[in-house]
This record gives sequence, C-alpha cells and structure tokens, in this order.
Amino acid sequence: MDVTGARWSVEGAEAVLKLRAIRANGDFDDYWRFHLDHERHRVHESRYDGGIIPLAA
Repeated sequence: MDVTGARWSVEGAEAVLKLRAIRANGDFDDYWRFHLDHERHRVHESRYDGGIIPLAA
C-alpha cells in the first residue's frame, strides 16, 4: 500500500487490508460467493415483492 503519492482514507485502507487478509487465509472464494449473494439481494431481490425476480419475457 506504500505507493509514492498515494492517499488512503482509513476506510479505504481498512477495506484493502481486509481483502488481503481474506486472500492470504485462503478464504477468498467463500467470501466472494457471500459478497455476490448479498449484492444480488441488495440490488435486485429487495426491490421485488417476496424477493422473487420476474423472468424476462
């Protein structure tokens, strides 16, 4: 993270360090599935009645 001229907020630096730790521990695949499931819910499923996304016509 030590790059000349780089500016890191505390939140940004913490997010990068957490991802590096997840990868170093070998947990990235499990984390990524968790992340995608939660993003799908946040972006799509929470907007539809009963969490069911209608199929395309």
